[in-house]
Amino acid sequence: MGEKVVAQAFELSDRQAYRRKLGRCLEGLERLLAQEKFDKPRNLMGVEIELNLAGPDGMPRMANAEVLQRISSKDFQTELGMFNLEVNIVPHRLSGHVFDQLAEELRTGLAYAHRKAEEVDAGIVMIGILPTLGRDDLVHGNLSDVDRYALLNDQMVAARGEDFALDIEGVERLECTSASIAPESACTSVQLHLQVTPRRFPDVWNAAQAVAAVQIAVGANAPFLFGKELWRESRPPLFQQATDVRPPELRNQGVRPRTWFGERWIDSAYELFEENLRFFPPLLPILDDEDPLEVIEAGGTPQLAELVLHNGTVYRWNRPVYGVADGVPHLRVENRVLPAGPTVADVIANSAFYYGLVRALAEEQKPVWSRLPFEEAERNFDEACRHGIDARLRWPRSGRSGEVAEVSAVQLVLDELLPLAAAGLDAWNIEPVDRDRYLGIIEQRCRLRVNGASWQVDTYRRALDAGLGREAALAAMTRRYGDLARSGEPVHTWPVGFPKP
Repeated sequence: MGEKVVAQAFELSDRQAYRRKLGRCLEGLERLLAQEKFDKPRNLMGVEIELNLAGPDGMPRMANAEVLQRISSKDFQTELGMFNLEVNIVPHRLSGHVFDQLAEELRTGLAYAHRKAEEVDAGIVMIGILPTLGRDDLVHGNLSDVDRYALLNDQMVAARGEDFALDIEGVERLECTSASIAPESACTSVQLHLQVTPRRFPDVWNAAQAVAAVQIAVGANAPFLFGKELWRESRPPLFQQATDVRPPELRNQGVRPRTWFGERWIDSAYELFEENLRFFPPLLPILDDEDPLEVIEAGGTPQLAELVLHNGTVYRWNRPVYGVADGVPHLRVENRVLPAGPTVADVIANSAFYYGLVRALAEEQKPVWSRLPFEEAERNFDEACRHGIDARLRWPRSGRSGEVAEVSAVQLVLDELLPLAAAGLDAWNIEPVDRDRYLGIIEQRCRLRVNGASWQVDTYRRALDAGLGREAALAAMTRRYGDLARSGEPVHTWPVGFPKP
């Protein structure tokens, strides 16, 4: 969101000045796009994973400052909650054995981080929502001690003008309120970056939007919050409500939420940045000294700091990213759909499936988004979040008619999307052995109808059947999850329940 954000108060005139500066940034972006000054494609990908800290008892540990101090690596950073960390993997070229290389780097880094966390009676857990989190854990006092988080919280609370309301009805119903954005910190995800040219951007973004529901269906891993069994992937509704600065009256008027799926397919990256300015008031009107138009006229490359910062406060599931490296601008699609975990193998399998599928769909002569109404893609996303591996999705039939019909997510993946993902990985020049290993994990999840969410629910219910109370059952399931995750075997191989004493 911007490392230079510092705590400060804003004057009324700051927002007007910031809005004007945003306009100049947007004009600067438009000029750069017209001049075709963007970096040529280098097939670069990047991965970020948000993590949880939990103790040997399975309960959250508010200790990220101490753990980060012990890890002492720039690859690990703070996140919103004191029980959160984030690990960032340096960009890699999509080719060869890149997925095995990523897996090894992640295993090494996470094992080291886990050992360091154990020094303060904690451990690393990769999971979409830590099941043992309670309402008392997600409060303002447990936000990380970082200026930008405090400032963002203050501005979002002020914009809303009242408590944030959480209301998620799934297997059970959760209704509560929060005086801060702290519940957002429960959502720990994987972010996949892909650098693309401006000309290629809309096809990649549209493809990513089209398959977001499928990603959730096969990768769901967040069925619990505050002791309630909700949706199979409860992160999206939680994140939207925890960041919703609209009071009910503005929602009723159709004002868009800051966390949203979108409302249409696009023809350029510019459209998304322009929507940000048109629909969303600035939350952090912090002005940079750079004049982007003067920089361009002088032959330089502007940082577009205000545009970048504002974009970081609009939480699209597939977000456009503008960046500058070695004086050259570039664009990325940031895929924010997937939950963290359960294992490194599962994360890499999800990544391989995404990168292969997006490559194949973006290059189709008659792309899926020309045959699938955007409203159906959004409906699919909601359906997948609710039902996970058991979701039924709307998808264009193959053949001349191309009519949209309902199909089970697993059948869609097995019959149509896995072959496409394999072809896409071949186009990236991924080694066949890596392609088959990681897409094989996705295939087995679908054949067995097992993912992180289904394993969590089935094991939790086994604990209840054994006579444990709700909180004890969630804690026992979380401990078992942690043990199995550290074994490294993908989740579809995990035995349900608990080992016999």
